[in-house]
Amino acid sequence: MRINGKILEIKETQQISDTFKKRMFVVEYAENIQYPEYITFELVQDRCTLIDGFQIGQEVEVSYNLKGRKWTNPEGETRYFNTLQAWRIEALGKEKFQSIDQDSPIQQAPEIASDIEDDLPF
Repeated sequence: MRINGKILEIKETQQISDTFKKRMFVVEYAENIQYPEYITFELVQDRCTLIDGFQIGQEVEVSYNLKGRKWTNPEGETRYFNTLQAWRIEALGKEKFQSIDQDSPIQQAPEIASDIEDDLPF
């Protein structure tokens, strides 16, 4: 799954146990500009550094998996938890194109005169 939005908040990495760490970030998603949604994503383990280099207010595309867990407490009550676990974050808009232009060794191809008629049926 993917969603586009603006980074609203980036939390510090939390070391949950000796073998598990996670990091949270929030994206403002505005499918309807009048009613924006605030979506919390989780990065785990070696993916905690994926958000490094991004800034508050930056437009991004987040690829994520929807995770669900079931837990029964000692009293026998069952609870359910959902998590949006991000696995890729990409810059959108001019930031993405600027980084491609600055880092890309690809040169602009010279323009070719178009004397050939297009034979496509549409």
